[in-house]
Amino acid sequence: MSDTVAPKIAVREARTPEEFADAAQLISVYVASLGPSYCVQDLPAELAQLATRYGPPLGNLLVAYVDETAAGCCAFRPLPETDHTNACEMKRLYVHTTYRSMGLGHLLVGAVLDAARVAGYSCVLLDTLDEMEAARELYEEMGFVEVAPYAQSPIPGAHHLKVHL
Repeated sequence: MSDTVAPKIAVREARTPEEFADAAQLISVYVASLGPSYCVQDLPAELAQLATRYGPPLGNLLVAYVDETAAGCCAFRPLPETDHTNACEMKRLYVHTTYRSMGLGHLLVGAVLDAARVAGYSCVLLDTLDEMEAARELYEEMGFVEVAPYAQSPIPGAHHLKVHL
């Protein structure tokens, strides 16, 4: 028998200043990992307004913790300016490299889909990049299918995906 203790994993809705700060740190690391050729529009404003951009009742920001260390995040927000009826958009899925292969991406996406369903949405849209192969595989496993662009992407080669709830 092994003395190894399994890590404690929890996915929580960001509600406290500390949880929003954890999410902001993870999003900053994520954006930095994209490299200089990718520009995330208005990142400082987004980080300063996480609670209003992704907060309830129309959105949510989820943070995954491993042994109380912020390890990943994912959010959704309303998307009224699209042809897709009653849609929200999933944003900022990121799992820190230290915590990959623990299933956190599946947990976060599943939690976002559940929260979006509870919030009353009919579908979830997202965009992703060609080189994000692991994320695209995860989205496919979670039921997302490619759709025509629902928004103009400033990045060539972006994929637009949708799942019905």
